[in-house]
Amino acid sequence: MDKTVDPSDPKLDPNRPKPVRKRRPIAYSHKNEPRKRLKKSRPGEIKRKFLLISIEILGLGITAVLAIMALLGYSASQFSGTHFFSSLLPFAVGVLVLMLVAFIFLIGWWKLRKWLQGRSELLTPTLSLLFALLTGWLVTHGQLTLAYGNFRTLVGGKEEVGRVTIAHQVYATYRRYGPTQLQRMIDRAQEFQPAIKDAADAFGVDVNLLYGIAATESSFIPRNSHDGGRGLFQITRVPKAAVDQALMRLNAKTIELENPRHNAFLAAATFKHYLTEMKGDLFLALLAYNIGPANGGLRFIMRQYGASDFITIQPYLQTLPRDYPIRVLSYALAFRLWQKEGRLLAYEEGDNALYIQRMGIPGLHTGI
Repeated sequence: MDKTVDPSDPKLDPNRPKPVRKRRPIAYSHKNEPRKRLKKSRPGEIKRKFLLISIEILGLGITAVLAIMALLGYSASQFSGTHFFSSLLPFAVGVLVLMLVAFIFLIGWWKLRKWLQGRSELLTPTLSLLFALLTGWLVTHGQLTLAYGNFRTLVGGKEEVGRVTIAHQVYATYRRYGPTQLQRMIDRAQEFQPAIKDAADAFGVDVNLLYGIAATESSFIPRNSHDGGRGLFQITRVPKAAVDQALMRLNAKTIELENPRHNAFLAAATFKHYLTEMKGDLFLALLAYNIGPANGGLRFIMRQYGASDFITIQPYLQTLPRDYPIRVLSYALAFRLWQKEGRLLAYEEGDNALYIQRMGIPGLHTGI
């Protein structure tokens, strides 16, 4: 069947404009976007940032450690005892509060750090160091010094308690002697200062300890005593090893006890010998120096009574050897004060007691 073409059909008009084809929108992809070049950090800049962060961490670490020591020491002092509700529980709660405060401080520091970094990258390490310096100053001055001492007692246990007890015996003896008597000893010692200092340097001992021994033994008046003591340090019987060491340091063939230099070198050698024998225990070394090697020496006495340290051997000794280390250290303390201050301080006046305790006793780790 033939189909008839309709001439009026607009699709057959040759002059009709062609319809515009709609183009589909091209999907945009980030892949076609040119890649931005990453800015590489220079090695010097990385080192600088690492240094600043390290300083910041160091400052915060020092602040945290000192603050924990002081606060725990303060809590130990306030809640000392063995009762659960009045001592143990409050101390445990105090530790918990300390942890919460530390957590809050870290959050606050993190927020503050962002604000400071927006202004200068030097502000955070500077502020952390200032915190450390401020905390260090507070711990070593005023009442927080006592809190730090309480912390050492808390951690040190029996050993620290014994050390603190003996240290206060030394301070009390220094106070009892008084500046007048101690100044007299210092004046007499000037004549023998070169010999004693050389002996201390030769054997690596604290020169103030040698001053203390000489003051206790002879009051810096060399003489021969009725009990056999001779010279400046009242030498009697000494271990042969000490004699050999003194001869070697003096480069001499014989020891002349009337010679203050020889006397001082032999005393330093003997004290060093006993300090090594007593494994660094200063009190036992001084006690052994005073007792000497006769009848087996101090070790024999300690084994006989089952004593292990100066605290436990003290009750078994007579007055003179028992107090000997205390007297030596009180004189040594006076010489240390004289060297640092140029004068002797009255222990009971003002804040002198706390200052002297912070400075510490020669040979003992009692200072801050």
